Amino acid sequence: MLIKINGEDFEIEDGSTIAEAIDLANAPYNEGCILSLIKGKKEFEENINKYKIKTSKGSIIIALLENKNLSDAVETFKSNYNEFSNSHIRWTTSNEMAVGPIVSKLKPSTEEYTFKQWDVILSLSGFSADSTHILMFKEDTTGIYGVPQNTNGVFAHVIGGKRTLKLLEDSDEIYSIEPIVERSSVLDTASISDLDTILNDGNELFTYVLVEPNSNSPQSVEHLFSLIDDDTLSVDYDSNSFLGFYKLHGLKKIPEEVTARKRGTITLRNDGVGIGRVYFYREDRVISNAHTAIGHVKKGMELIDMAKKGDLITIKSNPDRILTLDLTQSEASKFLDSKNILHEKDGLLDDDAVVVIQDPAFTMDIIKEGKVKTFGINKNDLALIKLESNAPRSILYFKKLSNLIERPIGQLKVFFAYEGISTIFEKKDSESKGLVPENTPENHVDAGVLALTNMSRKNLGLIGVRFEDSDTYGPTGEPFTGTNIIGKITTDLDVIKKLKSNDILYIKEDKN
Repeated sequence: MLIKINGEDFEIEDGSTIAEAIDLANAPYNEGCILSLIKGKKEFEENINKYKIKTSKGSIIIALLENKNLSDAVETFKSNYNEFSNSHIRWTTSNEMAVGPIVSKLKPSTEEYTFKQWDVILSLSGFSADSTHILMFKEDTTGIYGVPQNTNGVFAHVIGGKRTLKLLEDSDEIYSIEPIVERSSVLDTASISDLDTILNDGNELFTYVLVEPNSNSPQSVEHLFSLIDDDTLSVDYDSNSFLGFYKLHGLKKIPEEVTARKRGTITLRNDGVGIGRVYFYREDRVISNAHTAIGHVKKGMELIDMAKKGDLITIKSNPDRILTLDLTQSEASKFLDSKNILHEKDGLLDDDAVVVIQDPAFTMDIIKEGKVKTFGINKNDLALIKLESNAPRSILYFKKLSNLIERPIGQLKVFFAYEGISTIFEKKDSESKGLVPENTPENHVDAGVLALTNMSRKNLGLIGVRFEDSDTYGPTGEPFTGTNIIGKITTDLDVIKKLKSNDILYIKEDKN
């Protein structure tokens, strides 16, 4: 039997399950994510009521009327709209424009009717079903048009491209007629997660969302890449007009390209309430300077339309992220070669040197320039940090400060070094508000513990690590009540001991 998987045709055996279809198509899908199953084209198009007619002068949009008396006309149009494609305008007058003909099973009426400007009818010219046309009225008109019996024939209205309609001439062409898919078009389809569901002939299955990043917003696109780092999105909010993803809420990016928020647009809130949140639009919304356009959904809007708060969605990007940090220089060369990107090495050039910086930093800039420089260090100079689980505000601040929130390798800049005792790292005042006391030590701090100064003390936000145990002071030199423990360095402390003011410590989270 024939089914569609993510828009492509596949022949599968009768009785096949969704899991078997995914394997056959090698379709992207992460366990636990939602799937969209549409029984077939007819079921899908039953919910569509807008169509775009592409012509040599532009596009015209019509909206079908919801009237049971028009069911024959509407069904005839829905079943045969493709037959009107790739044809010339049949005729134009000051009152009307005609497209066709096609053969239908309708029966004509000889009654006279009055039609309003922008009405769309089916007309059986010469009272013959073999000469069924679509007529669009440019002015109010009265006449006998051989409309289907028991109706005035009006089955739709022109709602867009009215100027285009008036410009059309007999020599113009109809390129295509296409259904306009809106969120309401897919709400009645099935959202499922049972991979053992049996598929039927004509089914359409959607397993993932494919996004295309916006090359004009390179820094903000990295925010998107960080959000979809594991190829899965968790829905934090859903409304009629958008899905919201708030995992990186509070992470600020500079404003970049602002565009109209059309259906399928992806934006990043760059200012005001909700800064750092990402939105996938289900419906058109007006332009807003507080929203940077970071991408567009190229495939899988069906999943965006039906997802609810708490759902997981499999997601891919094309192009995908170009990130060499935490690779060796040798691994980075192979990775960049697969992307046709020129690789220039800096710092430690050894094959096993760990990459801690790439320039340009952002994927879209790398693609634009076609090259990247990677800075390597000895792997023994990379500090590993085991983070605590019960200091959420402090951990978020630390990850923002070090950029571990978006990158596998972070950086801390030395503020002051107390030889043999501790090293203090620079803070970020704009992010340090709200560092309430949490995970404070009781009566002892071990060497290697990483901690910050909380808001009970003047120097809130400073981060430090001790090189010796203490029963009195935390790593930043504050009493225990002013100290929030973040985690512990699990590698050799001598790497940090040798650092001086303004030196950079490269760090990585120890997840073992």
